Amino acid sequence: MSIESLLTENEKALRLEMQDFVRSVPRQLLLDMDAGKVTYPREYLQEAARRHLLGLRFDPQWGGRGLPWTSELVALEEAGTLGTSLACLYSLVSIVGEAIHEFGSEEQKEKYLKPVLRGEMTVAEGLTEPRGGSDFFAATSTARRQGDMFLLNGQKRFVVGAEGADLLLVYAKVEDIEDPKKAMTAFLVERGEGVIVEHVYGLMGTRGGGTGRLVFRDAPVPVTNVLGGTAGVGDGTQVFHRMMVPERMTSACGAVGMGRAAIEIAARYADRRRAFGQKIRQFEGVSFKVAESLTLLDAARALNHAVCRAADAGEDPDRLRRLVSEAKKFSTESAWTVVNHAMQILGGIGYTDIFPVERLLRDVRLITIWTGTNEIMDLVIQHEFYREFLKRQPSGRDVESDALGVEFPEEKEYNE
Repeated sequence: MSIESLLTENEKALRLEMQDFVRSVPRQLLLDMDAGKVTYPREYLQEAARRHLLGLRFDPQWGGRGLPWTSELVALEEAGTLGTSLACLYSLVSIVGEAIHEFGSEEQKEKYLKPVLRGEMTVAEGLTEPRGGSDFFAATSTARRQGDMFLLNGQKRFVVGAEGADLLLVYAKVEDIEDPKKAMTAFLVERGEGVIVEHVYGLMGTRGGGTGRLVFRDAPVPVTNVLGGTAGVGDGTQVFHRMMVPERMTSACGAVGMGRAAIEIAARYADRRRAFGQKIRQFEGVSFKVAESLTLLDAARALNHAVCRAADAGEDPDRLRRLVSEAKKFSTESAWTVVNHAMQILGGIGYTDIFPVERLLRDVRLITIWTGTNEIMDLVIQHEFYREFLKRQPSGRDVESDALGVEFPEEKEYNE
């Protein structure tokens, strides 16, 4: 593994803990989730909590371990080998927990973060809307103040845990604030009155996580449940930008686990399967796919580790937004390529349910879409690059002046 020498002894020990946890997940649970017989595997999260494996980065005061992102990277890759649904449910504790840990009041952390990390309460995030997917500020969900309550109206779709989660992190615009960026507010919404599961989606993969559409009809939310309390009204944009880090890094790290699981199955098969008198791994058409897959996964791990180090070091938020977008894009696209390679190596048997690669293929397709499509990642990457690059004073060698024709500046036409 490319980052093996960079891992601490504690991180290697954590990997063993996660591997033991992942091995403990019942095979039947995975089969039942994929068959639609399980809509929300609460016991999976309860077992992770029992082993003290949830919310690793959060302060021990609230039930976490106070570990860095580089440690969570190790745990997330192991969770990823289970496929997208269980990896996502594991990650949601890190994602929603980040919002509460970083922006919540002491009372909110006591009331919500502690029981979440103990496995007594489960979480989901309401972000996407039918009319506002990639365009976050086009969201139409609203919150109307009425005394010490807000009445929440609107809908969120593609919510993993819509059916099953106890606590929802929901973004909505506070009425009477015209600027959408200032109106956006993050709410902690408990499942109850006015919170309706309108539809549970039939999915190509990533099944069993209760993914659905939530509708809010005058759902009462106490002002004390605004993330950060009264001071958090209108602060949702700041929360959203911060949340891009855990959302995209959990996807990036989990994707490597899925790719690893698939290529290891295919590599083992290639060492056993024979054709034309030899093991098929001896054919370049197979061995080169294994080589490319290993290279992609190691490159993704290395990039993820570097970005995790940047997050731990408190990197400039704008630059970090670019870096986590690079990690999410590269890791998820690499995983998609690797799982496809695995299926190609397996041949026809890979397209059946004899091996889990067909499930991993269905699962991994989603991660290039969610938490911001990879096309949105491209927009963020180049936007943040130009914003920093064009303000930066030139340093190092002026390579442009090394051209033979440097004395003809009139040939450089800028249309200005």
